[in-house]
Amino acid sequence: MATLSAYPNTNTNTNTNTNTNFLSPTDQSNHDRESIPPMQNHPSAEPDSDANPNFHSPLLDPPDSVPPAVAPSSLLHLSFNQDHGCFAAGTDHGFRIYNCDPFREIFRRDFDRGGGIGVVEMLFRCNILALVGGGPDPQYPPNKVMIWDDHQSRCISELSFRSEVRSVRLRRDRIIVVLEQKIFVYNFVDLKLLHQIETILNPKGLCAVSQGAGSLVLVCPGLQKGQVRVEHYASKRTKFIMAHDSRIACFALSQDGQLLATASTKGTLVRIYNTIDGSLLQELKKSTLPWLFIALSSGTVRRGADRAEIYSLAFSSNAQWLAVSSDKGTVHVFSLKISAGSPGTTQSRSTSEPVVSSHSSLSFIKGVLPKYFSSEWSVAQFRLVEGSQYLVAFGHQKNTVVILGIDGSFYRCQFDPVNGGEMTQLEYHNFLKPEAAF
Repeated sequence: MATLSAYPNTNTNTNTNTNTNFLSPTDQSNHDRESIPPMQNHPSAEPDSDANPNFHSPLLDPPDSVPPAVAPSSLLHLSFNQDHGCFAAGTDHGFRIYNCDPFREIFRRDFDRGGGIGVVEMLFRCNILALVGGGPDPQYPPNKVMIWDDHQSRCISELSFRSEVRSVRLRRDRIIVVLEQKIFVYNFVDLKLLHQIETILNPKGLCAVSQGAGSLVLVCPGLQKGQVRVEHYASKRTKFIMAHDSRIACFALSQDGQLLATASTKGTLVRIYNTIDGSLLQELKKSTLPWLFIALSSGTVRRGADRAEIYSLAFSSNAQWLAVSSDKGTVHVFSLKISAGSPGTTQSRSTSEPVVSSHSSLSFIKGVLPKYFSSEWSVAQFRLVEGSQYLVAFGHQKNTVVILGIDGSFYRCQFDPVNGGEMTQLEYHNFLKPEAAF
């Protein structure tokens, strides 16, 4: 059951539909100011079978923020905003907002007691955020989504659930709340429940939504191992795709919602699907082999299982590239062989035969590789600390990748789209250190 609450606006001089955002005027030259429709306050709501909205007295406003903390903060959550121009960090004291290019901290709020924020979801660059408490001393209950208006410095609405919230996704028109086995879709303006979806166990809160100006496409785990569910809300169609044999570890949508990248818990292959018809368009794998023993006398090829945990997948804005991070400490960039404007077809390169560059040390055995090796190899790589978790996105500058580490590391790198190879590091910061604040 979900309980919805819209907090009354006690400040008559404050309008919730503000254009206030997290950028100073000088930082907004290349970015549109974002806003959403005003959220309505309702005296009542119709009950739903699984979500029974009841409006009640608001919680006390959060305590006043205090100066940057004395004790160092521990990172609980990282997420990019919808255009990858900013990222949010949830800590055991509060939350922070950073700009990616140029890198700088543009906002922070540290609470004077408790303060753990386990989920921070931005809405582009506007003043509205979705917060969920987390850590050993959470600021809010972990089963509630708090809609925070930073123009008013308080929560203006909340959504309460019977179990912990695993993740939240925002669009200008929708709030998507992910629980361990259920997903709720709400209208942003009036918090009306529009849809609920049953899923397989989803402790990571896997969910992706399209962010283009067109209709909403939502992807989540299905009810079977290795299955993904695609909801096309404009056409009212549901598509199930058996993406992998093992459990889904990670997936990502292109901005328009037409392409889906998936990885399983095996972490050996990334697959690209057409979300409209569910067809497999391309397979990708890492550019380096764990080991390869070729017995020329018997004409056989053997391979070792180089499993990896995929942490993050990201399409470039034009869906020409895909970035992948894993626990192996390497970020890979792949070239997508999808014809522009026609995601249902691939370019001339066939995925039925091994794809090995003529410059590759494996080119001499092209044609004898088993089907496993027919997948595409990455164009560029960047080496990081093995075992740590990294989040990836493509930067606003051409051929750049932004990498965020759970250890507080920020990297901006550039790759060569023609020659590939190792990426060039352009920038590095540790955003958890006090001197990282500008």
